[in-house]
Amino acid sequence: MAAENPVESLQEEATCPICLEYFTEPVTLECGHNFCRACIAQCWEGSDTDISCPQCRETVQQRNLRPNRQLANVVEIVKRLSLQAAKGAGGDGVCGEHQEALKLFCEEDQSPICVICRESRAHCAHTVVPIQEAAQEYKEKIQFSLLHAQLSMKGPQVPFISLTSPFHIFIQKQTQTERQKIVSEFQELREFLEEQERLLLAQLEKLDEEIVRIQNENVSKLSEQISRLSELISEMEGKCQKPGSEFLKVRLREKQRRRLHGGLRKTIVLLEALRKFKANVTLDPDTAQLRLVLSEDRKSVRYGDTRQDLPDNPQRFDTDFCVLGCEGFTSGRHCWEVEVEDGQCWAVGVARESVGRKGGISYSPEGGIWAVLRWMGQFQVLTSPVTPLPLRRVPSRIQVCLDCDRGQVTFIDAGDEAPIFTFPPGSIPGERIRPWLCVGYRSRLCLCP
Repeated sequence: MAAENPVESLQEEATCPICLEYFTEPVTLECGHNFCRACIAQCWEGSDTDISCPQCRETVQQRNLRPNRQLANVVEIVKRLSLQAAKGAGGDGVCGEHQEALKLFCEEDQSPICVICRESRAHCAHTVVPIQEAAQEYKEKIQFSLLHAQLSMKGPQVPFISLTSPFHIFIQKQTQTERQKIVSEFQELREFLEEQERLLLAQLEKLDEEIVRIQNENVSKLSEQISRLSELISEMEGKCQKPGSEFLKVRLREKQRRRLHGGLRKTIVLLEALRKFKANVTLDPDTAQLRLVLSEDRKSVRYGDTRQDLPDNPQRFDTDFCVLGCEGFTSGRHCWEVEVEDGQCWAVGVARESVGRKGGISYSPEGGIWAVLRWMGQFQVLTSPVTPLPLRRVPSRIQVCLDCDRGQVTFIDAGDEAPIFTFPPGSIPGERIRPWLCVGYRSRLCLCP
């Protein structure tokens, strides 16, 4: 039965018989009936044969859907007529379709809607805000646009912008929001970095304490052994100074005699074995720092007063006063002696082939260097950190003994054949190892024949 009100009749004609809402993208079937494109597609979903009109049940071609633009225009006219009819009846602010208050604003359609429209298929996926909030936002935009237009018209005649103007308030709000966002993000990043710093520093402190503890234990044990050996030697020297008759009456304790005899025998065997592996070492001029002067036979090096005019090739040390030996070793045992004379600043040892040459280098096993050092009267081992050596005298000749198979290097006072220091087995990696010298100010080092 047709409605008596013409507006209601138009509303019925503009309504989809499936969703009972205003047509959205209306299409016409072969039978002449109209539906929303999405509604008829959903109705036919999953059906490959016997496609029929939902209203008259006439079989139709599924793909033969003709857009009905005239009907779409009629729907828009009906919507406006409904709204005007509602306003004319004193219903300003009332939804013409549902007769509910227009409390919401659809940002996609740019139109006010009621709570029932909000739940409809036409608006359920749209962004909807309270109408008062949308009105305030659009008022601010309009005020900003008006002010901008006024400023453009007046040009340089406007001397300043009032602090209470809508433009200034709008800019202040935007700036404050961005400022709070930036401060919050950087505060989170700062807290994260501070926490990471605390964790890393705590781990590094524990590692330093452990290294110092192990080194102190090793130095203490070595000092005790040297002290016991010195006592035994002093005791033997004292007994040897006594008259023969008294000397014969005194006998060493059996434990001391075995210890001294065993220690001396091991030392003698070690030194005799090392002598068999003497290596003929020469210095590599391509690696010498530009202030270092090599002899013609490449057996000695000294600190020069000026830099030499030589090419700065990739193999050359450019900052530290270092030079490598020509010979490199990857296996077996090899020994050579270095005469250090009375220089105050020098270092003697070995370095791996890949040791750093450019810029400041690390004088430590981590940096690829295993050596002993004399620096301003102090004798030290280049461990990490540096370990002082309590020697009774500074050697004038140092014997360097490299055992590639065991990965260790030993330093011996070539004058009295007393051991100076040994880097433990496995300290040196299995790569090419070369002799290494470092010459300080007014110092000179020589490789003994």
